[in-house]
Parts: sequence; C-alpha cells; structure tokens
Amino acid sequence: MIKAAYIHIPFCEHICHYCDFNKVFLKGQPVDEYLDSLAEEIKMTLNETPTELLDTIFIGGGTPTALNEQQLEKLCQIIKTYLPYSNETEFTFEANPGDLSEEKLRTLYQAGVNRISFGVQTFNEELLKRIGRAHRAKDVFQSIDLAKKTGFENISIDLIYSLPGQTLADFKETLATAFSLDIQHYSGYSLIIEPKTVFYNLMRKGKLLSPGEDVEAEMFEVLMEEMEKRGFKQYEISNFSKPGYESKHNLTYWNNEWYYGFGAGAHSYVNGSRISNHGPLKKYMNSVNERRLPILDRHKVTKVEQMEEEMFLGLRKTAGVSITRFIEKFEENPVALYKNELKALTFRDLIQVTDDQICLTKQGRFLGNEVFQSFLK
Repeated sequence: MIKAAYIHIPFCEHICHYCDFNKVFLKGQPVDEYLDSLAEEIKMTLNETPTELLDTIFIGGGTPTALNEQQLEKLCQIIKTYLPYSNETEFTFEANPGDLSEEKLRTLYQAGVNRISFGVQTFNEELLKRIGRAHRAKDVFQSIDLAKKTGFENISIDLIYSLPGQTLADFKETLATAFSLDIQHYSGYSLIIEPKTVFYNLMRKGKLLSPGEDVEAEMFEVLMEEMEKRGFKQYEISNFSKPGYESKHNLTYWNNEWYYGFGAGAHSYVNGSRISNHGPLKKYMNSVNERRLPILDRHKVTKVEQMEEEMFLGLRKTAGVSITRFIEKFEENPVALYKNELKALTFRDLIQVTDDQICLTKQGRFLGNEVFQSFLK
C-alpha cells in the first residue's frame, strides 16, 4: 500500500547558484493552470492506483511558499479534495525564510500542515549573497517566530556546509546560531556541484574556491558532535532530530517504500516501478490536459535492483539495514548475498554487521558514497 505523497511546485522567485532541481522563475508563469493540472494528475493517478490513508505528504520545489495566498489556498484545497489524509498525517511544506506572511502560515495551518522545513543554508550574510540566496539571517528568526506563534511545533531547517569561501569557524558560528532557534529538526548537507548550475560554470572556469575535502570532513565531524551534544539524534547521514521528530516522509525513501510523486519532474515509486514525470511545464500540462498521465519514463525495478536499493538507501540510516526485514522482503539473506562486499567493507572499518543489522561505522559515514557504490553492479 502506498503511504506517502510528494508534490512538486516548480516556481521560484529567485534561483540559487547551486540548485539543479526542476524549477522556473515565478514571474509570468501559468501558476493557476499548473495547479489545475496537478489536481487532474492526482485524480487520474488515484483512480488508477488507489490508496487508503496517507502517512505523509510533502510539498517541495522550487519554492512552494512563493505562491500567493490565494494560490496556496487553492493548492491546499486540491490536496484536501483528492488525497486521503488525517490529523495524524505528517504534512510538510518547504519554505524560504521571508516568504511566509501571517496569512500564508494561517492558511497552511488550517489546511492541516503540521511541519515546515526552511531552506536556511547559512547565517553568514556574505555567504548567503555568494550562494545566491535572497533571504538574510533576520528573515530566518522572523519566519520561525511567526511559525511558532501560528501553532507549528515541528520545524526543520536545512544547512549547507563546504560552501565556497566558508571556513570551519564560519560553520561553527552558523551551527551556534541554528541551535538558538529552539526547533525540532536539522538537515546538514555538504555542497555538491551539479551540472547546469551557476556554481558548475564557475568551477569549470576555476573561479570557485571550495574549502577542500579535509575541511569538509572536519565540518561534518563538528556537525555530528554538536548535534549529539545538544540531544539531536543522527538518524540518517544528513539528518538530526529530537526524539520522535524524525522526518517520516524521508524515511519512506530510505526504507525503500512506495510513494506517489505529483507535478512537473516529480518521481514516484509505485507498484514496483520507478516513474518520472515530464519536467518542462508545457509538456507536463499538455499531457494532463489530454487526459494522459504526464509520464516521461517508467522502469520496472528488477529484484536484483530492489535488493541493491534496499542496501544503499537503508545504509543511509543510522539504524542501517535490518537483516530480518530484508529476508522477509526478498527471501534472501543479505549477509550471504553480499558476503564479499561486506567482508571488504568490514575490513576497512566502514561497515559493521550485528545479529540483525548492517550499518555504517562512524568512519563509514565519512565515506558513505563509496560504501553505497559497493552494492551497485
């Protein structure tokens, strides 16, 4: 049964220098028509692949909160009309600091949204400008304060480290400021330079001064230490929460479970198939208007691929891969199946295998991608 839904809102008022997600500038875009297409896609999909109550709904982008009040209300109404959810459903909206007025927050809260994730990245004003962010540090404090006053009790922020020109001292300062917010969840990602971004072009010209791998590793170590010190559990390589505030939606991905993906460029994993939608708005909307699901690609995941995914997604979690659950799902024992890989990784102290668990060691967290690669044929 499908228990999670992701909805993609591809509009941004401002494009950041590192972002490679499917997005377009908001100005002059057919936002209302896009929302109509979204409603149709959800309706068609649930007719074809129905589900019962959803455990999680996640609205990402782009910048969902770049929509105006009326459009946000319309989006919430679409979700209420077509997706089965309750007060118990974890319902997350991504937001930019400074985007959320009192009215917008009230609209979300009344629609049942109970979790907000702010893209903060850093509190260093100079770095915010350098990475192309439109907000400033004061916007973060104001937005979080406003969210709390509205009634939100599950708030998360994203931070990025290893930014161009960022020092270890900068990052420690950003962390100290982040902890002063008194929120429930933090995500901390190292900067990855993706093709087709401003940063990628600068890197190719030799104009991007990154801190380097050693400083990046130090920043990650500091991140883990400071989070633990303050009672935030690292439940996944990049995610830390107070007990009970783990992101249920993201755990859907790492547990390799099925989920719907709605909107331009969205991805789904439904009934054993990984599906990606058309990215360009026009293609996406034309397809839906012609009463066709806007599918660009559909791949039936083989058993071998499913098992590989179970390993490299599951190993992102601190709890790792449950051997019992793996056997229940695939009727194969991962310890026997990946005997050589596990032996080599254990020898390098990157993995540890216990009675019912295969997980990364602390050293393995630093070389996660290398570990995951081991399970891909």
